[in-house]
Amino acid sequence: MKLGEINTLEILRETDHGIYLIDDNDEEVLLPNRYVPAEFKIWDKIDVFVYLDNEERLVASTDMPHIKKGEFALLRCNQVTNFGAFLDWGLVKELFCPFKEQAFKMKPGGWYLVHCYLDEKTDRLVASSKTNRFLDNKELTVEQFEEVDLIASHLSDIGWNVIVNKKHLGLVYKDNIFKDISVGDKLKGVVKKIRPGNKLDISLEKVGYRNIEPNAQRILKELEDNSGFLNLTDKSSPEDIKNVLQMSKKSFKKAVGSLYKQRQIEIKGDGIYLV
Repeated sequence: MKLGEINTLEILRETDHGIYLIDDNDEEVLLPNRYVPAEFKIWDKIDVFVYLDNEERLVASTDMPHIKKGEFALLRCNQVTNFGAFLDWGLVKELFCPFKEQAFKMKPGGWYLVHCYLDEKTDRLVASSKTNRFLDNKELTVEQFEEVDLIASHLSDIGWNVIVNKKHLGLVYKDNIFKDISVGDKLKGVVKKIRPGNKLDISLEKVGYRNIEPNAQRILKELEDNSGFLNLTDKSSPEDIKNVLQMSKKSFKKAVGSLYKQRQIEIKGDGIYLV
């Protein structure tokens, strides 16, 4: 029985309180009545999330939480007690975040990026907003120019710190950001450079020639959405290009050049036109 994860279990028997499920090791868990499907048969298989209820008993749920063991997610704080904060993760029992695991003191109604892990001392699932300690760059599992999944972690003086593939810490420099980003945003990016110490420089745009085609498609879509015309040229300011297309002026010029060579656009004094 994998605590904090999705388990595929078999229906063993029905009781007044719900149905009991069993795993391959003959360990049983209750699926309370509120989650029991309208129709089922004994030995049917069912996917459930397994965790501990308010009385520290193993229990199953067909409701899937906003975060599972080993994951990162942005969660809302529902209440703070003398023991710590309790977060809404989509289940009846709230997810506990002890004071010692809070990077900043949590407040009710606030949203916090947290990591969910299994506390070996208590065998409970708990949250931590000290997310960096769950990331490791000693042995990288990514390479330069590889596309990666990102979660925006926190903003620094030089850019956004991001969680890379749920494993590593990376950085997107401020001058490479052309759209609004908030904590917890899930993004796609590319490993732009691996610096000494396995520090990861991340780009939100594909690097070099790899970036031309996606940006060209973005420009074509904007042209189609604006009756075939965009009031942008190579003389437009970087801010105007960023506001309209969420890309740098350098990327814009490369993409426009590619489209012009393919004879998909016309370039005139007042802007670009769809052919």
